[in-house]
Amino acid sequence: MKPELRLRCNSTLYHAGAERRAACAIPLNMSDFKRASRWWRSETIYQIYPRSFSDHSGDGVGDLEGIRARLPYLRDLGVDALWLSPIFASPMKDFGYDIADYRAIDPLFGTMADFDRLLAEAHEAGLKLLLDLVPNHSSDQHAWFKASRSSREDPKRDWYIWKDAAPDGGPPNNWISNFGGPAWAWDEATGQYYHHAFLASQPDLDWRNPEVRAAMFDAMRFWLDKGVDGFRVDVIWHLAKDEHFRDNPPNPDYTPSQPEIERNLQVHSADQPEIHRIVADMRSVMEEYDERLLIGEIYLPLERLMDYYGEGGSGVHLPFNFQLIQTDWHAQKVAALVAEYEAAIPEDGWPNWVLSNHDQPRIAARTGERQARNAALLLLTLRGTPTLYYGEEIGIGDVEIPPGRIQDPWAKQEPETSRNRDKARTPMQWSSKPHAGFSTTEPWLPLSADWQRRNVAAMTGEGSSMLELHRSLLHLRRQHTALSTGDYRQLSVADDTFTFERCDAQARFAVLLNFASEPREVALHPAYEGGAILFSTDAKRTGAANAPFTLGPDEGVIIQGDPPS
Repeated sequence: MKPELRLRCNSTLYHAGAERRAACAIPLNMSDFKRASRWWRSETIYQIYPRSFSDHSGDGVGDLEGIRARLPYLRDLGVDALWLSPIFASPMKDFGYDIADYRAIDPLFGTMADFDRLLAEAHEAGLKLLLDLVPNHSSDQHAWFKASRSSREDPKRDWYIWKDAAPDGGPPNNWISNFGGPAWAWDEATGQYYHHAFLASQPDLDWRNPEVRAAMFDAMRFWLDKGVDGFRVDVIWHLAKDEHFRDNPPNPDYTPSQPEIERNLQVHSADQPEIHRIVADMRSVMEEYDERLLIGEIYLPLERLMDYYGEGGSGVHLPFNFQLIQTDWHAQKVAALVAEYEAAIPEDGWPNWVLSNHDQPRIAARTGERQARNAALLLLTLRGTPTLYYGEEIGIGDVEIPPGRIQDPWAKQEPETSRNRDKARTPMQWSSKPHAGFSTTEPWLPLSADWQRRNVAAMTGEGSSMLELHRSLLHLRRQHTALSTGDYRQLSVADDTFTFERCDAQARFAVLLNFASEPREVALHPAYEGGAILFSTDAKRTGAANAPFTLGPDEGVIIQGDPPS
């Protein structure tokens, strides 16, 4: 357990779980400056699901040229780095998360020349570009796996995980696929099972094999040499499995309404100690280049998530923090998870936050639009790197997917769980033109029912729109470093309200959030009495921040306080 240390923020002492120098009170030393210079600490990442962002070719599926055409929009929105879900060659059984060639662009998205042009123009526009790396498994159409399954004697046989059948002829152990059913597939030709943590068409690579590691690291260098600014690494906590392939123990809390993967505790099939050596080696590859970012997708409890920062900066720069996706949307719960997370981050670590992604229901679908506005304010004012998912800025919510149009392989494999990731992957809505300006033909997934008013063109310039709310918040983050890299301090949590402070040597701000659908009165710290209301989710808000201060229903406010002393 880390010792509790006390930090100073504008002469107010508070507790934290890791030693961090408060910029608003104590000058940075050189090591602090070197850590703070990492670009992702102050910038906002924007996730693009390429199939659904913008279709230039007219086939109903988004592509690289479509993304390139929208670079002016992204620059104007105020984001800083673009993360593209997989664009590599793939049979698309899991829509790109089944890679057949780690060094090729899938023709569905365009050509390598299209990618090179997108990367160059993104950099010219001041935008960084991150790729989605999927190293845990490949497609069964990858040349590596074709060789591996061709013969037990093939040199690439041990690039994947092959095991003999159990004595009864069944799978080697009780591991379950994340998409349901056994995590083992029988290969008749060679008489063994191979392991697949996801679809049977996504065989897991054996990361204990040094040749696999070397090949994947070379693939990383291929893209880093082109100039990409980093990777988000898919299911990084799966990269090593128990070397003895022991059965997973049963989950005592499992209920039949849950996905089948929850039936057992994933003690032996993921999050093994050896993974941290693999991650350290990945980080070493990144350190061969200047200022490249490594993000890890990790769905683990907080105490295990922290291990992926690594000792002495040997882990990923940002282990994805999914707590705001997974928690109930109440002030007390959100405040508690922020406090717990802040206390757990190691000294050299940096926080990060995300509300939605391509695998999880959108924030507006979970909370409704009024609280989604509050959620945007929270995301863009907490300490740490925010990741904004495409379409959040226009408030796309729950989209109905008719049974005949379901595309998600997980939804097809486990329909009884009601999990359908298609709802988080519907096309971006650009205008009220046919097909929402996304394409000139029917998109691969449906639009939201309200797409004719919920689109970029309709919301641009409308002061109270969700889009202008995001633009304003992103502008404030760029204008005031206190709102990005400044210190964090909780002020109060009461009556379904949550207030906190962000400060640095130049400025201080209070963020007030009402999670209730009725007005709530909140106490104001003396430093904010009479302060300027810099921002409100309610466009009708006027006046100064006088005590007592009443937040409207579902309202969030930023107040600028007295300058730090």
